[in-house]
Amino acid sequence: MRKLILVVLAALAAGTALVAQGQGARPSPDVYSRLRWRFVGPEGNRISAVVGIPGDPLVYYAGSASGGIAKTVDGGVHWTELFDDQPAQSIGSLAVAASDPNIVWAGTGEAWIRSHISIGDGIYKSTDAGHTWTNMGLEKTGRIGRVVIDPANPQIVSACALGTAYGPQQERGVFRTTDGGATWQRTLFVDENTGCSEIAMNPRNPRILFAGMWQLELHTWGRESGGPGSGLFMSRDGGATWKKLTGHGLPAKPVGKVMPAVAYSNPNRVYVLIETGDGVPWKGQDTDRGQLWRSDDGGENWKMINADRNAMGRTAYYARMAVATDNDNETYYLNASFSKSIDAGATLAVQQGQEAPGGDHHDMWIDPTNANRMIVGHDQGVSVSQTRGRTWLKQRLPNAQLYHVTVDNQIPYYIYTNKQDGPSYRGPSNSRLDEGGRGGGGGGRSGIPRGMWHSIGGGESGFATPDPVDPNIIWSTASGSGSVGGIVVRYDESRRQLRDVEVWPDNENGPPADLKYRFVWDAPFAISPHDHNKIYVGSQYLHQSTDGGQSWQEISPDVTLNDKTRQQSSGGLTPDNIGVEYGGVIHAIAESPKQAGVIWVGTNDGLVQLTRDGGKTWTNVTKNIPNLPPWGTVGNIEASRYDAGAAYIAVDFHQVNNRDPFVYKTTDYGASWKPITNGIPHSMLSYAHCVREDPLKRGLLYLGTENGVYVSFDDGDNWQSLQMNLPHAPAYWLVVQEHFNDLVVGTYGRGAWILDDVTPLRELTPQVLNADAHLFAPRAAYRFRAITSPATPYDDLTVGENPPYGAD
Repeated sequence: MRKLILVVLAALAAGTALVAQGQGARPSPDVYSRLRWRFVGPEGNRISAVVGIPGDPLVYYAGSASGGIAKTVDGGVHWTELFDDQPAQSIGSLAVAASDPNIVWAGTGEAWIRSHISIGDGIYKSTDAGHTWTNMGLEKTGRIGRVVIDPANPQIVSACALGTAYGPQQERGVFRTTDGGATWQRTLFVDENTGCSEIAMNPRNPRILFAGMWQLELHTWGRESGGPGSGLFMSRDGGATWKKLTGHGLPAKPVGKVMPAVAYSNPNRVYVLIETGDGVPWKGQDTDRGQLWRSDDGGENWKMINADRNAMGRTAYYARMAVATDNDNETYYLNASFSKSIDAGATLAVQQGQEAPGGDHHDMWIDPTNANRMIVGHDQGVSVSQTRGRTWLKQRLPNAQLYHVTVDNQIPYYIYTNKQDGPSYRGPSNSRLDEGGRGGGGGGRSGIPRGMWHSIGGGESGFATPDPVDPNIIWSTASGSGSVGGIVVRYDESRRQLRDVEVWPDNENGPPADLKYRFVWDAPFAISPHDHNKIYVGSQYLHQSTDGGQSWQEISPDVTLNDKTRQQSSGGLTPDNIGVEYGGVIHAIAESPKQAGVIWVGTNDGLVQLTRDGGKTWTNVTKNIPNLPPWGTVGNIEASRYDAGAAYIAVDFHQVNNRDPFVYKTTDYGASWKPITNGIPHSMLSYAHCVREDPLKRGLLYLGTENGVYVSFDDGDNWQSLQMNLPHAPAYWLVVQEHFNDLVVGTYGRGAWILDDVTPLRELTPQVLNADAHLFAPRAAYRFRAITSPATPYDDLTVGENPPYGAD
């Protein structure tokens, strides 16, 4: 608070406190620029890209799926975040120049394909070992899954661009620079539906490269992998020109993802993972069988070596291999499992116990000078081995991917969330430990240790919501396996017991069109603000329970488009019907805090529906929303606490290839809507996730987008950044804790953060900013009795930061 007073006084003195806009004025961002977000946890998860430096046992880089880049200089014991100030936090690939380890390239946009993944804004380069970064172009490529650098000339670089995969585009394929990124040429392009899935360079002759091309479409309602665009290509001139390899033992029928690898010790040994249909007919065509092919003559002839699904399982999300740099027969396969072969891929052994680096593995780097040294990125973090994989140092970074955050009213309050690759969690906003220090970038033994976050049942993808009357009762939701009716768990913290109370427990397998209820991966949940015993969940229907989940009632018809053509099997050559890509479902639920029975729902096929009588009758108000494209995902609905007829919606269209922000408000029960996006910059990462109304100051709004948090002082007419020190990870969910006046954001890539006490934002009126000075009202301060710190490991980057002590 003291820092904010100083900056406000400075702004007043400089005459910069107001920004004119039409007939009104709003505070300049300089006024509140010294407000500061603090990281509170929990520990993180998915690492999508890794790399080390040949011959250096201490330095590694790890790229998060949507949480930036971290670096270690002590063999993986301690890590430092390097990329927080960059606008894109999704990392698809990392590469270090063999001729100069200070040159590091980062391709943005995760290439491990599933529904909830982020895209990037091109390729970045550092010439000082990651301390600073420069965007070198390729901004519209969406996902760059591999970067290879000429070992003798770091000016020559090839980038493997998959594309966004959300629609046809020209910015796909292999791009090459010969001047260090000043200019780029697209040297391999198949068609606008096909992108590059992998590049492998001959380490002895960098003029020889292999590239996998992958025909892929990804949408809200499904994924389609495979087609005539997919294939294996070879270049003999350093990537300037390419030739498709066919015949000579390669599959003749349509294939999907293609992932080549070249043996460092014997470049004539080339492996390639190829997604086939395992002999199952697809689109009326026969398919080949097999997962792994091998060439022993530099790519001239090929032989199918293995059809083991551990070589190439859930192909879109996994499927990469690595070859030991001193033994061309020793290979590793990254999938849900981590497998090893010592006979050139003929047989695979799943590594278990201490020989397993993690779970859901994605990327691997092996030191070309010492094959005992390796690093693996996976859904549980990053693992480093100095013992050829016999043992691993496993670390987690502060890169948790949170779907939603909620809070209770305890003192101090707790934060509740569902974390990708983890269960539902609860953690304190203030640990009450009596030691100083902080985490989330600063390390330290104190703060909010990771051990103070604990599971509260449920799954990874939905909501974790405490009962507003009894915070010991916590509701948690997820999709289950996608076809079991959706997980709903009632958890009792006082007893540490949970009970499954899902709507439809029968296990029905198959595409969504065949299911009784369609529950999507991040199915919505809500508690009535008028009756804490009344809860809602959404499939294609709105379900209500008033007896703790013992029974459920449908209180709506199917409120979606119910387009059966977009409820078919997802995955393409490799079917993948687990609820992640279900179209035609409810995605947002909100009951008016002002008037019971006024309930809004939004779907992921673009509809907004309203009932004003508790579900007896429904009105589709979608047609009243101006310039709303079809098939948007209604990310959230904020029913106003000031006016029963008012509501705000954020609609996300990125999965139908539109990344503009769409935010609207209505004041007449949806009869008319006004777009409110002025001030949100249009970029690859502009799409909106969550809009939230301040509970005490009418017209003060908060907004989370794919790479930032914004604030509006005029009911959405204008937006400006509220980012300050917050990393540019996707801001999936926002909530205001009303007693402490804290704004809490759940990021999908950097965990939960708190902006302590937003009272100054509420008080930044034109009158205050025109005054000579102003003292902001402090919130109530508490003196807590300190508690004993649990055991906390060394300098832990995942330790959260406590708020300032007292009334500071």
